[in-house]
Amino acid sequence: MTSSAVAVGPGTAPAPPPAPARPFGQADRALRRRACRVLLGSWTGHSTVPSHGLYPHQWSWDSAFIAIGLRHLSPLRAQRELETLLGAQWGDGRVPHIVFNRAVPLGAYFPSPDFWRSSTAGAAAGAPAALETSGIVQPPVHALAAWLVHRADPASSARRGFLARVYPRLVAWHRYLADRRDLGGGGLAAVVHPWEPGMDNSPCWDGPLARIEPAAADSFRRADLVHGAAADRPTDLDYGRYVRLAAEYRDHGYRDAAAPHPFAVEDPGFNALLVASEYALARIARTLGGVPDVHRERATALTDALVERLWSPEAGQFLSRDLHADGAGRTAGQLVTARSAAGLLPLLAPDLPPAVVEALLDTVRGPHFGLGTTVRLLPSYDLRGAAFDPHRYWRGPAWFNVNWLLERGLRLHGAGQRADALAEEILRAAADSHFAEYLDPHTGAGRGARDFGWTAALALDLLARRARQAPAPVPVPAPRKDS
Repeated sequence: MTSSAVAVGPGTAPAPPPAPARPFGQADRALRRRACRVLLGSWTGHSTVPSHGLYPHQWSWDSAFIAIGLRHLSPLRAQRELETLLGAQWGDGRVPHIVFNRAVPLGAYFPSPDFWRSSTAGAAAGAPAALETSGIVQPPVHALAAWLVHRADPASSARRGFLARVYPRLVAWHRYLADRRDLGGGGLAAVVHPWEPGMDNSPCWDGPLARIEPAAADSFRRADLVHGAAADRPTDLDYGRYVRLAAEYRDHGYRDAAAPHPFAVEDPGFNALLVASEYALARIARTLGGVPDVHRERATALTDALVERLWSPEAGQFLSRDLHADGAGRTAGQLVTARSAAGLLPLLAPDLPPAVVEALLDTVRGPHFGLGTTVRLLPSYDLRGAAFDPHRYWRGPAWFNVNWLLERGLRLHGAGQRADALAEEILRAAADSHFAEYLDPHTGAGRGARDFGWTAALALDLLARRARQAPAPVPVPAPRKDS
């Protein structure tokens, strides 16, 4: 068992208290070198692949998290990471969740470019003609990433016109979500595919997915099983439903007004990141001499809509809202009772009502997530849920990006000691697991890919803050020469 492991389960003792935060030292320098090697080794010349085997292209929210860490290694590369991604933006404003590298063989990943056919099927929606992308999106963390990248080296950012170039693209991206994706009419952005909220295989989607007829098993070949264990990945049934949804969206030209969207969900994590990024856009606008008020007002409206539409006092957290009826008698627009870590991410919103913040902080430590009491990293799904699986993709494992986001939310709402303890555990787990894609929350054992891009990047970000907070060394006077 690694030093980040936690023994937990029926009849077992609770997690021991976290080790106290240690000052930046030799072990941190070694971890920093290892993280830098991961990012340098995954750099393609214009962007970073999350994992050479499993994810050989550029992914949207991966690139945002990678840029956040990469800024400590090379601010210029971090800027280029985001510029490359935004260079694939569609005319309607959407930022696609994959930008394909044409040098990678088609069979290396599925769904591949010849499945999405973005340059032709998406032409009416403004898909780029000169490159291929997917047609769906991922969580909008990009403006937050752009602001943090700028702050790493404001001089080079200003010299290159980085913010001036990305700001209008980020505004268009947020406008797309506001104008095209408010499918419920309540002011929140809806996701139309389980891959869009990032937590692809969450049990929260089991109900909404149950009404989707899966694609025929012989109509596609899963490349992910070549690189990952079947027990860790989505089932064939779920994958067939993912393929069916993506194909129907493609066949409607990726036009949101024309597509039926049989899967349409308001996700709290997706919208919480939109809130955080609207506040980042306000800072960017102010830096560029613009008017930040429109972004602050949008962030406030989104926060109000989050509380009104997705807050559950009974659950003590935010829940997803299924905009359709299901086949079990549930009417359209009901909350999904399954508890995901996404329901805790609205802690990223600074203006939540105090009672909501207090309840969220209790839920983080409570029996359903057990952070600091039964596990040391936040699981992606309810520890007590019937569908909890410590190994299977997003159905229970702890993910580094989710814990990094929670750490920011804890710190934002005054829970600094808890944030410090979580940052310490994130770094410990990253080191012990060789930058694993995700972890078994009970044992701390790494799962999925190793040398994973955002794991290394976010460890680098936390290390940079620790180094800034370390006390300056006491100077030692040079020995005086004898006269």
